[in-house]
Amino acid sequence: MNSLYDLNSLDELTKRINTLNPETPKKWGTMNTAQMFSHCSDAMKMANGTTNLKRLFISYIIGKLLKPSYSNDKPYKQNLPTAKEFVKKEAKNFDQEKGLLISLISDFQKGGEEKCTTHPHPMFGKLTTEEWGKGCYKHLDHHLRQFGV
Repeated sequence: MNSLYDLNSLDELTKRINTLNPETPKKWGTMNTAQMFSHCSDAMKMANGTTNLKRLFISYIIGKLLKPSYSNDKPYKQNLPTAKEFVKKEAKNFDQEKGLLISLISDFQKGGEEKCTTHPHPMFGKLTTEEWGKGCYKHLDHHLRQFGV
């Protein structure tokens, strides 16, 4: 399984991001490319500890059952529900959001496991640094596939 801690995975994701443009059509969902970049940046801010969301009540009930799906080899399904904090409906600047996302994933990779958050994930609870690295890659891959790259 790919991990965002791996430099080759970072290079691959960056190349895929750089193939997108503001008019790239989506295969599913409601976000455009700039909104998707912003959504993914918010997720990266959670992984690096810049943003700490409270655990959802429902996560104490089903989080443990869903946790393996965060970082396993099986791709996410299309149109999964998104936490309200990560829903993007407002217009976003494509170049600004793209640059921020590339910067965040690069910083995460360079920081290594010692710079990963220890704060619990709002749905899955406590994650290992390995789970964060794989889960971050998997989330980015999901949204890049959403736009056909």
